[in-house]
Amino acid sequence: MKLQTFINRPILAGVISVLILLVGLIGLSNLPMEQYPDIAPPTVMVSTTYTGANAETVQKSVVVPLEEAINGVEDMIYMTSTSTNTGAGDITVYFKQGTDPDMATINTKNRVSEAEGLLPAEVTQIGVTVEKRQNSMLKIIALYSPDDSYDQTFINNYFKINIEPRLSRISGVGNVNVMGDDYAMRIWLNPQKMAQYGLVPADITAVLDEQNIETATGTLGEDSDNTFQYTLKYRGRYEKPEEFGNLVITSLEGGEVLRLKDIATIELGTQSYSHNSEVNGHPGATAMISQTAGSNANEIISEIDKLMEEVNKELPKGLVLADLMSTKEFLDASIHEVVKTLVEAIILVILVVYVFLQSIRSTVIPAISVIVSLVGTFVFLYVAGFSLNLLTLFALVLVIGTVVDDAIVVVEAVQAQFDEGIRSPYQATTRAMDGIATAIVTTSLVFMAVFVPTSFMG
Repeated sequence: MKLQTFINRPILAGVISVLILLVGLIGLSNLPMEQYPDIAPPTVMVSTTYTGANAETVQKSVVVPLEEAINGVEDMIYMTSTSTNTGAGDITVYFKQGTDPDMATINTKNRVSEAEGLLPAEVTQIGVTVEKRQNSMLKIIALYSPDDSYDQTFINNYFKINIEPRLSRISGVGNVNVMGDDYAMRIWLNPQKMAQYGLVPADITAVLDEQNIETATGTLGEDSDNTFQYTLKYRGRYEKPEEFGNLVITSLEGGEVLRLKDIATIELGTQSYSHNSEVNGHPGATAMISQTAGSNANEIISEIDKLMEEVNKELPKGLVLADLMSTKEFLDASIHEVVKTLVEAIILVILVVYVFLQSIRSTVIPAISVIVSLVGTFVFLYVAGFSLNLLTLFALVLVIGTVVDDAIVVVEAVQAQFDEGIRSPYQATTRAMDGIATAIVTTSLVFMAVFVPTSFMG
């Protein structure tokens, strides 16, 4: 289609402009919104625990076998690992930009499964966790007790049972990281008493494995002429400290039995004592919420805020769910400033054009071209997989001058034809375009050749 076609058919040009506006608005409504573009490589976290082991033991017996199995997984760039004296071992695997994080997690999980047979039994019993790691944090919230009516363990457990699942169900929430531990039955062994009876920790573990279990008990009357068939049930796992205290460890020479409470202190405590969370000096539980790639940060935070209002109405007396940090405040303020700058730039461009051309009709053409071009850009951002963030909005601000150049050149060329004595707008436009059409198309292609590849680099 030649440029002369748009001069001969102005209605067609108008329809194309309206179409560009419509598809641009559709692209804008579907663009994900976030504070910064997602340029960090996808990462997968492999974590496990070797209870009672120091950092060196964890490194040699757990981390090294896992690293050897994971190394070379599809699209992997590199990986890092850490081991602590609390028995924790973490491996972070980094993948190429653009790799599907779900597939990366599956591939890593398959590699980890190959190495599980080489790990200590204590590690495989607890399990190895493989999950994709989210780097785009949205909010930090906290559940705490202003009047200290609840302890930290209860608050952590309440958060994980009643609040975390509801947060995870919000569309776009990638991960809810609660910095705390669940309830656990703590058995504190007394070394002096155990030495007195010739016991070691492995003896206690064996007793727990034998007596504190869940197992199938079967049925009665299945293969008989009885009318009824009975399913057997038994106590199963213990839940109270008193029940654990009555576990029989061994029999003594005098006919007495040694119970667990005789050699240990048993209490319902926290699974780990590596976390200590307080809010304004009061016991509490904090959680960091991350978003999934390609989701709308503003919409997610709005849904989280609605859920927090509902949860606050349902909380027991003495508990408060508070918002410690939210990227929505920075995002709203930043986008507001960028949009403000965008509008100011458009107004300045229109004013400058009017000052030099001294014609309202001539000024309307660059103004319309700016709006059509900028709105139409959103559909290309959507197709290219970009998001609506600070960098893309600032790019729109910077490109206004470039966008309006072509329109100004056309208007000035047509005005030059009028100044030469031509009175027909059609003839003036045709002669003007014959002289500058090639230059305009060439300039546009040069801009595309420079900036389009740059936007996809990295």
